[in-house]
Amino acid sequence: MNGGPSGFNNAPVTRICVIASAIFSVFLGIKGGSNKLGLSYQDIFRNPRLWKLVLSVFAFSSTPEMMFGLYLLYYFRVFERQIGSNKYSVFILFSVIVSLLFEVFAVTLLQDPLANLLTSGPYGLIFASYVPFYFDIPVSTRFRVVGVHLSDKSFIYLAGVQLLLSSWKRSILPGICGILAGSLYRLNLFGIRKAKFPEFIASFFSRLSWPSTGSPRGATSRNVTGSAPSYAGRHVQRTYPAPMAPSTEPSEDAIATLASMGFDRNSARQALVQARNDVNTATNILLEAQSH
Repeated sequence: MNGGPSGFNNAPVTRICVIASAIFSVFLGIKGGSNKLGLSYQDIFRNPRLWKLVLSVFAFSSTPEMMFGLYLLYYFRVFERQIGSNKYSVFILFSVIVSLLFEVFAVTLLQDPLANLLTSGPYGLIFASYVPFYFDIPVSTRFRVVGVHLSDKSFIYLAGVQLLLSSWKRSILPGICGILAGSLYRLNLFGIRKAKFPEFIASFFSRLSWPSTGSPRGATSRNVTGSAPSYAGRHVQRTYPAPMAPSTEPSEDAIATLASMGFDRNSARQALVQARNDVNTATNILLEAQSH
């Protein structure tokens, strides 16, 4: 389970977040400033420093945290493909601000001027993304390891647990605040799920993104319009497995799984035909069709 087609195709905002987080983390690590990051009661109320607040949102404080964090940011690009870059930018801003407010509230309650209570990094965004991951991404493969039942989603959960416990108490609190922020977004607080940035802002961020490092859209790509789910006025240019023989019908369980995610049953059936009855690949086809 890799979050969809490789690279940052149709995910320019995720690309910016991953690159910015990596650059800030590496730069501060080289300069020896990563151990100075992380918010405390003193940073917020007694000696406010805006630069530290901003960097604490982007930069991880250690290499293991950066590795797991960047991997999860990259994987969750599937949500940008699902809702579009504009709405995903709103999701990022909402998650970061709301989780930060929860963190400030928690630090206020603890009131320990000497303790560096919160680790740094985009914990709010990462753990807010686990909410739609839990509800909207289906399980496509189940297996057992040493008698333990696992699925293809288990590895993403394990990476999140590792990141959540990376700095113990300092990382658990930001993670919980991120989950709360993601829950409020899913509950559509103040109609946030319908909010969008003005088009000129979205265009500006699109220009910041250089060409994707994913699969090229050249001669190796083919138009799957007609065999993929059809949406009025939308065309999807991707390379997917050749469709099954017309006599082979997708299973009802697979169609029901996609329908439970909110997709039209007929579109789900067409996507499953295109994906050879693979639910994960069919989901990616449907998400990419929606993002165009």
